[in-house]
Amino acid sequence: MAFSEIELRRIEQDVGGLCKRRSPTHLKDELSLQYRIKGHDVEVFERRPAWGGRGGQTETPVAKLKFVRTTGEWRLYWMRRDLKWHSYEMTLSRGDLPRLVKEIDEDPYGCFFG
Repeated sequence: MAFSEIELRRIEQDVGGLCKRRSPTHLKDELSLQYRIKGHDVEVFERRPAWGGRGGQTETPVAKLKFVRTTGEWRLYWMRRDLKWHSYEMTLSRGDLPRLVKEIDEDPYGCFFG
């Protein structure tokens, strides 16, 4: 089962709020933080114009939040330089969505925004 309407609103509030806070309005055509939902995953990524003026857009992964329906928990992942998602073990990587979104936003270890 995909997300319910209530869960989708919560994702929009928490993850969408992060994206809005982190997307400078004066650079909206040049840089934005966005998210997409795939199954029970919410992927946060940075979108900007392709390098070299070739047109198009590039996407850089920032974080992934996975919802485990059996436990009702969210899990946080970050992409390492091997381009694979790894469990974020700097602090507890499981819990409620607002706490994990706050961890992404604060990025105390430089895993998400460098």
